[in-house]
Amino acid sequence: MEEVVLNSGNTAWMLMSTGLVTLMIPGLALFYGGMVRVKSVLNMMMMSFGALALVFVIWIAVGFSLVFGDSVGDRGLIGNASDFLFLNGLDNSNALIGDIPAAVFIGFQGLFAAITVALISGSIADRAKFGTWMIFAGSWVTLVYFPVAHWVFAFDDFVAATGGWIANDLGALDFAGGTAVHINAGAAGLALALILGKRIGFGKVPMRPHSLPLVMLGAALLWFGWFGFNAGSAVGANGTAGLALLNTIGATTAAVLAWLLVEKIRDGHATSLGAASGVVAGLVAITPACAAVNASGALVIGVIAGVLCALSVGLKFKFGYDDSLDVVAVHLVGGIVGTVMIGFVGVEVGLFDGGGTDQLVKQIIGAGAVLAYSFIATLIIGKVIDMIFGFRITGDQEVAGIDVAIHAERAYELSDNSQGSVLGVSKGGQ
Repeated sequence: MEEVVLNSGNTAWMLMSTGLVTLMIPGLALFYGGMVRVKSVLNMMMMSFGALALVFVIWIAVGFSLVFGDSVGDRGLIGNASDFLFLNGLDNSNALIGDIPAAVFIGFQGLFAAITVALISGSIADRAKFGTWMIFAGSWVTLVYFPVAHWVFAFDDFVAATGGWIANDLGALDFAGGTAVHINAGAAGLALALILGKRIGFGKVPMRPHSLPLVMLGAALLWFGWFGFNAGSAVGANGTAGLALLNTIGATTAAVLAWLLVEKIRDGHATSLGAASGVVAGLVAITPACAAVNASGALVIGVIAGVLCALSVGLKFKFGYDDSLDVVAVHLVGGIVGTVMIGFVGVEVGLFDGGGTDQLVKQIIGAGAVLAYSFIATLIIGKVIDMIFGFRITGDQEVAGIDVAIHAERAYELSDNSQGSVLGVSKGGQ
């Protein structure tokens, strides 16, 4: 057997990709933070940063092993926690996974876990206790994300000998996380929104974004970071990474145009919020398909995602659930679109490219399994945590503002009244 040696070009690209995915966390914090009212912006950002901090610690301790360890039993449901407990020898400069340092791959994949949890927070903006959110984040990533990521990302004989059932037994395609990240987070967001209930005034008073420039800045950072998310999933500087990058641009631009067209026809105006939302919808939809379709297929996926995600925003008003920042409309719907559309426009495997219906059926099964598991498991986890700790702040705290109530801070100080106390000088003591 030929000895595997470190590939410096692939390593350099994966180091860069890991940095790009890291940037997605503050990008998401800005995107979500700009979309909420001024009294909630800090809490919204803290939910993303808190998820990153907690999830990555759990990832080092046991998460990587649960995802990439040998499957326990013969069903491909979860990795062996003891295989790489606290990374068990992989955290040194000589250990390789493929032809890149193991440490780089571990860091890259750990950030996927962190951002998946952070995505969920948008569905419960303005009303969740931060401490309870952190308890939920640690519980959910362990009981839901790690098993699903094992199903989807753990290929046989890559890190361990036996991997997950979706990747190996079913054969559904998900290049960078349409199921494990976006359908998973979207279904969980819906479950949590149902558990916490509606915000005070939902559907009766305006709840407009407090800073559209922050929203657009966040979307731009997410788009930039997503090149690491998608092209980095090639685990090398190669043609697959190049195709993923091209399709990430193509699908996203198509989704922006489609979302804006829906807005113009429906509301008479194309908005900056719509443009930013279209960016994320396109990014979500192309994530599973970016290496499975050609450029024209990516455009088709982007258009469909832009239209369906834009139309899905209204579902929460029709059905009466308060998904604050449209995690369901963008991530659940967008993830389903991208995952299922592989079965239609995937190169050689799609129905429209001579592949028959086999791959389409596999994609539907994979998407459905993740959606069902995530939704049901999250309902159980969220309800138990709510019963024990209480998930929602009080009505008075919600009206006054969660930033002051929970964090004792305001995002913006609009007067100089506090300057004297900060400097230790009273008004009359100068």
